[in-house]
Amino acid sequence: MPLMSSPVRVRFAPSPTGSLHVGSARTALANWLFARHHGGTFVLRIEDTDVARSREEWIESIQADLRWLGLDWDEGPILQSTRFGSYVDAAEKLLASGRAYEAFETPDELEAINAERRAKKLPPGYDGRARDLDPAERDRLRAEGRPRTIRFRTPDEGVSTFHDLVRGDVTVDWSTISDFVILRSDGTPTFFLANAVDDVEMGITHAIRGEDLIDSTHRIQAIIHALDHQPPQYAHIPLILSADRAKLSKRHGAVALDEFQREGYLPQAIVNYLVLLGWSPEDGREILSLDELVKAYDLDRVGNTAAVFDYAKLAWMNGEYVRAMDLADIAVIAKPLALARYGNDFDEDLFVGALPLGHERATTIGSLVDQMDFLFLPDDKFGIAEDSWAKLVGTDRVVEIFDAVIAHLEVCDWTPDAIDLRPVLDALGIKARKAMPALYAAIEGRAAGLPLFDSIQLLGREHAIARMRSARERAVAES
Repeated sequence: MPLMSSPVRVRFAPSPTGSLHVGSARTALANWLFARHHGGTFVLRIEDTDVARSREEWIESIQADLRWLGLDWDEGPILQSTRFGSYVDAAEKLLASGRAYEAFETPDELEAINAERRAKKLPPGYDGRARDLDPAERDRLRAEGRPRTIRFRTPDEGVSTFHDLVRGDVTVDWSTISDFVILRSDGTPTFFLANAVDDVEMGITHAIRGEDLIDSTHRIQAIIHALDHQPPQYAHIPLILSADRAKLSKRHGAVALDEFQREGYLPQAIVNYLVLLGWSPEDGREILSLDELVKAYDLDRVGNTAAVFDYAKLAWMNGEYVRAMDLADIAVIAKPLALARYGNDFDEDLFVGALPLGHERATTIGSLVDQMDFLFLPDDKFGIAEDSWAKLVGTDRVVEIFDAVIAHLEVCDWTPDAIDLRPVLDALGIKARKAMPALYAAIEGRAAGLPLFDSIQLLGREHAIARMRSARERAVAES
């Protein structure tokens, strides 16, 4: 990336109509890293011109999500809903210069225009019929109370071209872009106008955004040129797709940041993973701190093909971060999750004792909390998963195994080393790998889980023996 001719100014401009999606989070991250890498300014702009769908709680949620990721902003949040005057002024300037015009079609008339174009096998869009209305006709239509919109007049011929810092030169024929609305009949601006005016007035030097917006760039740049300004440089980063190459959605798993938070993912892992979707450092490393990302990130290593969101890869990366954390720091994050899940059954001592048992195998803080569920369940609420029960009752000599284990637990010292059940199984001539799934199921409710002998010690002699006896009696009853 060449040296910048002016200080870098970028913006992240989400719409407050829902939770922050991982795709939007990656866009925010790309802008923030680019700004920090070049010592520039990161502006948070809220595109809330869709007043009916925008909500204050989503504005707050977006800011909370950015802070959770560790991203700060230098200016903002700037709400477009407070800037309608600037958009109207720009629309009036375009009207005065002849680059825009008033149109008065009703929704039914617009639908009829589209139907007519479809019948002629033309692309949908406006046919420009209001371009050359004389002043008297405009006054008559306005007096009728017809809806008044302002449309931008696109060139009749030629092409629109801009250089994208990721994709190279992008060109379309103007004949494929019909005159588009910039000011709606209710006085609110469209995305094209508000985006163009804001980027100009906020001095944005680089517009880094998703490639799904690339078609809109031709319209936005045309507005900026018509207002006698130079547009920012554009960089359209590739979309994030699912493994089946479809648009990432809830049917594939979590897609909103707050979902990943609830599942116990760590923000530093989310950041690390999202950056690597479509970008890679020169040295090929996969685990990088935020400071290392700031130092390494630039647009010249962003690819132009869609990136696939791999939940397994994210879980692996998150696990790397979990294992690198101190238990005390994990406890701070895990305890609220455990309290929310287990409520009045939560036991602080059992929680503290279970953390180190699952630390080395957990992929998320949520899975760490999930693994200890058997510790907080009263014996009368404890159950064994159906597939694990099938393994239990299919174990050879399972009743004999339970009898020997129960006898051992009744008299052994209560430490993990003394609880060790392998000598008991050896004495029966039974291989541990054959019997352990049944013993795990009896204690933890599943055929594998936290280290068994430590878990038995945490559970306590009375409860451990009670669960073994319950499993034995059920096995006998079903034999």
